[in-house]
Amino acid sequence: MARRTRSSRAWHFVLSGVRREADTRAVALATGTRGWGYDSDGQHSDSDSEPEFSSLSPSIPSAIPVTGESYCNCENQSEAPYCSSLHSLHRVKDCQCGEEDEYFDWVWDDLNKSTATLLTCDNRKVNFHMEYSCGTAAIRGNKELADGQHFWEIKMTSPVYGTDMMVGIGTSDVNLDKYRHTFCSLLGKDEDSWGLSYTGLLHHKGDKTNFSSRFGQGSIIGVHLDTWHGTLTFFKNRKCIGVAATKLQNKKFYPMVCSTAAKSSMKVIRSCASCTSLQYLCCYRLRQLLPDYVDTLEVLPLPPGLKQVLHNKLGWVLSMNYSTSKPSSSSSSGSDSDSSCGSDAEACQRKRCRRT
Repeated sequence: MARRTRSSRAWHFVLSGVRREADTRAVALATGTRGWGYDSDGQHSDSDSEPEFSSLSPSIPSAIPVTGESYCNCENQSEAPYCSSLHSLHRVKDCQCGEEDEYFDWVWDDLNKSTATLLTCDNRKVNFHMEYSCGTAAIRGNKELADGQHFWEIKMTSPVYGTDMMVGIGTSDVNLDKYRHTFCSLLGKDEDSWGLSYTGLLHHKGDKTNFSSRFGQGSIIGVHLDTWHGTLTFFKNRKCIGVAATKLQNKKFYPMVCSTAAKSSMKVIRSCASCTSLQYLCCYRLRQLLPDYVDTLEVLPLPPGLKQVLHNKLGWVLSMNYSTSKPSSSSSSGSDSDSSCGSDAEACQRKRCRRT
């Protein structure tokens, strides 16, 4: 028994070093470790390790930031990963594309977060691992998502790389600081959370499935939690990529994000909520029926006052792309043309309407 224990500890030490090196290799190759403040001695945990080390071969995460997945074409969102100016991306002014909202239903919670986080921009932007990374940091929103419709968007404002950077939801039972000395995919590691990884994998209960293509710096990830129909839907760059979960009624969730990458950051650029009403259901259906390129409020023959009310209350519904194009042959491996956005949500709506 003693031999197996020492072997398990040895495997954990090796894998901790591999993950720590991978999470900082991208920035180290671009600017040198000194510029990024990386502590080469690092840290590791004896207690938070994965139990599967003895049966699984080591998985080395990507050390190269994802590019080409930005919502906009701003220059600082499409830099090559090994450009000498990579370090300066954290110093330049953030791209403002897609950030039209001025009112926010919630922001990040300064009282419920990991120790390796720093909030800026009126608590809308979370910065992870300010000097170097020795594990996984996470944070949740400052408002519980009560009954109704909830939609929010998270913008990736830094290079996206490393073991994982995730967007999702979780209950109050999720321990945000549990894996501070372990590199892992925190959201979706248990039954209390769901998380979409930048690699395109959807995590829940420790399982992962191919869900979408990757996202990177400049990408806008939207999340729609419908507590009435019990569905969780994800968007990428304001296009629907799929229904991630169903049967979520009667549960209390918080919006959450997590990251293992050194000097990474994410920003809330939209957070809104509305009750589930006939007005919402009509707007949702209208957006599905009209072509994606059409401005819903512009083509509808409505009085200006009513248009303004709908824009203020349900503008997020009318501006989303709920395209239900047929999935290509690559959809099973993470295509964004997932037709389940419309079909699954409509099926849930029809079922709920029959019950009521």
